Amino acid sequence: MTRNVQVLSAVSLMQDAASEMLYPLLPVLLTSVLGAPAAVVGLVEGLAEGAAALMKYLSGRFSDRTGRKPLVGLGYGLAAVGKVVVAASAIWPFVLVGRVVDRIGKGIRGAPRDALLADGVPTPELGRVFGFHRTADTLGAVIGPLVGLAVLAWTGGNIRVALWIAVIPAFLSVALVGLVHESKRPAAVSTQAATSSEPGATHPGSTKPSSTARPIDASPSAAAVARHPLPRRFTRVVAVLTLIALVNFPDALVLLRVSQIGFSVTGVIGAYVVYNLSYALVSYPGGVLADRMPRARVYALGLLCFAIGYIGLGLVHGGWVVIALLTVYGGFNGLTDGVGKAWISSLVPPAMRGRAQGVFQGFMGGSVLIAGLWAGLIWNLGPGHGALPLVVSGVIAAIAAPLLWAAGRRLG
Repeated sequence: MTRNVQVLSAVSLMQDAASEMLYPLLPVLLTSVLGAPAAVVGLVEGLAEGAAALMKYLSGRFSDRTGRKPLVGLGYGLAAVGKVVVAASAIWPFVLVGRVVDRIGKGIRGAPRDALLADGVPTPELGRVFGFHRTADTLGAVIGPLVGLAVLAWTGGNIRVALWIAVIPAFLSVALVGLVHESKRPAAVSTQAATSSEPGATHPGSTKPSSTARPIDASPSAAAVARHPLPRRFTRVVAVLTLIALVNFPDALVLLRVSQIGFSVTGVIGAYVVYNLSYALVSYPGGVLADRMPRARVYALGLLCFAIGYIGLGLVHGGWVVIALLTVYGGFNGLTDGVGKAWISSLVPPAMRGRAQGVFQGFMGGSVLIAGLWAGLIWNLGPGHGALPLVVSGVIAAIAAPLLWAAGRRLG
């Protein structure tokens, strides 16, 4: 656990406490307080994630050539400002603006932060490092809603006060970024080593030199290495995970489903706490597991949790079974979020990690944008209240999980 892993984990815990204090209130704020239709929830979250996707791609590329810490600080700062805009919103378009600013901040910080997390960490330990970070991040997502519940109880259900309270830990996380240490750019490597993706090539953190990587007399700069094409194996993995993500619509729609089948505002937040607690508890063991077996297979286990959660939530009509299904669904992110980032980091050399994370997270965010739009548009078709998109997504995930498991060792 490097210093950056510890500091950035604390930063993420604070920022996620703020984000997740606000997030479960958004569907209620949009539909009940501001009078927006359900499709607007999908639109807001889809566009916000689309903006984040674009910024993830650009910031990852830029951070490899300049520096990562300034972008991390800027990203967390914009996220805090976005939360202020949401808290002050009187009409739903302002919520859209605030969420887009918030997610642009997330997009700017995501790839450079994850590159900093991976710096100095041997490849065989990347899973547990990202798992630890996701655990800390998601514990914030447990703490935030619990504080939100306490505020709602204290204020008699005043959503606005809870939204303003969420601003405080958001700005505290920005201050903590000052403790992050950024070393010099990763040592330059030869073109052959930078682009090799075949078995036997050196991976970051490996102690064995590649038989095909040869030193050259004049080592290129880190910026030059960062311009090399990303390995083909990396491209294959990103393509597969992007296609899968097209069925993973924003969790705000999942929470809207929970609200529409009978849960109160307090009940929705409590259910979200359970989901995040499951996510947090699974993340670190999931990361450790990903260091011991092909990461594609760990990801496939997560997809199985996704399928059970989505299909179940699409078919049930309330009761405690909803809590059980959200607990299973929490295992999806616990087995895929940190695992996916560790997987991507293991496929490229250190000088390319910012760009690689940016490309990966950018494409994943773009898929969530598309998923949010199509799910929002068909939300009220069939039985209504989101049953159709949830079941469709769950069935597709159930088909994809065994296929990804079978491809395990070929993908990594």
